[in-house]
Amino acid sequence: MLALLPYHPIAQYLLLILLGSILSTHIHACTSSESTSLLSFALTLSSPSLNWTSMDCCQWEGITCDAVGRVTHLHLSSKGLKLKGGLFSSSSLGNLTHLTHLNLSRNSLRGSLDQAGFFLSLGRLEVLDLSFNLLSGELPGSLSSSNNIRMVDLSSNRFHGAIPSSFFQQAKNLSRFNVTNNHFTGYIPSPICVKSSSLIRLLDFSYNNFGGNLPRRLGNCSKLEVFRAGYNNLSGSLPEDIYDATSLKEIAIPANSFHGGISNRIVNLPNLTILDLYLNHFSGMLPIDIGKLSKLKVLLLHSNNLEGSLPPSLLNCTNLMELNLGFNLLGGDISAYNFSRLGQLRKLDFISNQFTGILPISLYSCKSLRAIRLSLNNLEGQIQPEIVSLNHLSFLSLSGNRLTNLTGAMDILKGCKNLTVLILSTNFKGEEMPDGDHMADFDGFQNLRILALRGCELTGEIPKELCTLPMLVSEQAAAQVDHGYLELPFYASQAMPDASILQFNSLSYYPPSIFLGNNNISGNIPTEIGKLQLLHIFDLSSNQVSGNIPDQISNLNNLETLDLSMNHLSGEFPASMALLSFLSSLNVSYNNLEGEIPKSTQLQGLNVSAFEGNPKLCGIPLLNLCQSFNGTDSDDDKNDGNQILGLHISVVLGFTTGLVGVCGSLVLIRTWRDAYFKFLNTVQDRLKL
Repeated sequence: MLALLPYHPIAQYLLLILLGSILSTHIHACTSSESTSLLSFALTLSSPSLNWTSMDCCQWEGITCDAVGRVTHLHLSSKGLKLKGGLFSSSSLGNLTHLTHLNLSRNSLRGSLDQAGFFLSLGRLEVLDLSFNLLSGELPGSLSSSNNIRMVDLSSNRFHGAIPSSFFQQAKNLSRFNVTNNHFTGYIPSPICVKSSSLIRLLDFSYNNFGGNLPRRLGNCSKLEVFRAGYNNLSGSLPEDIYDATSLKEIAIPANSFHGGISNRIVNLPNLTILDLYLNHFSGMLPIDIGKLSKLKVLLLHSNNLEGSLPPSLLNCTNLMELNLGFNLLGGDISAYNFSRLGQLRKLDFISNQFTGILPISLYSCKSLRAIRLSLNNLEGQIQPEIVSLNHLSFLSLSGNRLTNLTGAMDILKGCKNLTVLILSTNFKGEEMPDGDHMADFDGFQNLRILALRGCELTGEIPKELCTLPMLVSEQAAAQVDHGYLELPFYASQAMPDASILQFNSLSYYPPSIFLGNNNISGNIPTEIGKLQLLHIFDLSSNQVSGNIPDQISNLNNLETLDLSMNHLSGEFPASMALLSFLSSLNVSYNNLEGEIPKSTQLQGLNVSAFEGNPKLCGIPLLNLCQSFNGTDSDDDKNDGNQILGLHISVVLGFTTGLVGVCGSLVLIRTWRDAYFKFLNTVQDRLKL
């Protein structure tokens, strides 16, 4: 008989650990049926392959199991997944009957979710995230059959059709529903919340093709915090019961056709932080007690038909960070308001209204301000030195008012070290262009990239100091600038007659520019202009400038647009301008230029109108061909023809590439395109740079 081993506490402890490990491994082992289902799903993928090679599927990437080895979570977000045959097959996943979380977002999955019974078998599903894929088809009716479903995110796909009106009644535990950026049509389901006990917290229907009115009984959504339905075809007025949804923190319904007034009952929403109603047809006055919304941070009401004066209580919204009331019919003396209470304010935009008075000095107490636009109002007076205290100010647009003392303004604004965009057009009528250090100096305008002084009827000459702006001269300095989104969108017309207004949101899309057109500037173009090697757009049209076009202008290697039309320039067209390889828009019409237009693919491809009004100018594209004395007319004409053919091909290809790159989203997404052009039409006749 074997002798019994002596009892040892350490040995017993190690034995218990070993047994626990064996039991634990056995408990968490994946069931064979679910392992087979997952492998079946993996076989439908073309790339990339998943690291699913171990025996236990509970250890596989993206898989989580419960205590008995049943798959509860499948999380394969941002894996670059694509499908064989390009179509999504859900049959294998339907066997994961204990699945609670399914996340396949940010991949390239295609196909439909319409397979009968797919979601019926997933009765325990709580979270479904298929956002940012290429899925299509209608919203599966079986999706709402799960009593446990809490979150549905199908945003940024290609789903279409209507959302069944019964969907929200069946999905009784739903708290978050996001279908933004799809192609859904019909009405937004109504009612969404039948009882006040509804758990809905977020609803996002933005960027679709929904029509009709907002759903009724939104007031029953007692827990609703976020409601978004912007960029659709919705209409009607705001339903009164929306003001009963007292948990609301955000209402965002821009770019629709809503009308009527904004009720003073909005103050019943004490938690509201974002109110975004821009680009609609709202009218009437602002709610008189809007200041009771003490948590309000973002108020976007631009591009409506609001009128009257600002309610004094608005200045009680001390948490405001962005206030945009532009493109309305609001008025009153703006200097009567004390903005100093808005200490968190970062962006203020009152463009195109009917405000009067002087620039409010109290505004300079808002130390967080990064962008101010008061353009196209009836303001007067001068820019005060206190503006220099706004250390973060990067965007300032005051065009279309009656400001005076340009020299003083430029002297002061040089101290705004972060100023990137400065638009002062259509002010300072008849004043003289600042000269010398008043315009720019070594320390001033260190970050300025866009300067607009159009339509001011300025006299005097172009100061050579203007050609020393660091962001337009030094590549090293420009490389340190953040070319991200502008604090406010920038509006400008294309460089062609009767062009429409375009909106730019990033410095990357609107390059360094100087606009001095429509003044009475005289003298010569300074030779120092050749220093502005980072300048892309230079507009000196409709002035009294004389002399030659300096050869140094050919040093502007990045120049894309040059407008010298309607001046008194003379002499020969500089041959060196043929070296400007990026030049896509040139206008020297109605001057006194002479000689032959230099041969280059850029210049010969321009419209005749770019050179007309110069009787002594000759060469392609003008019909006035230059006289030749070397007997090689025939060969030259043939070569010119070949150059022009090649040019036309390159111009078409270049334009097409640019159009796709910049406007692709507008072409592909109809609701974005419709809202974009609807907005630009509202500003077309009201805005000039």
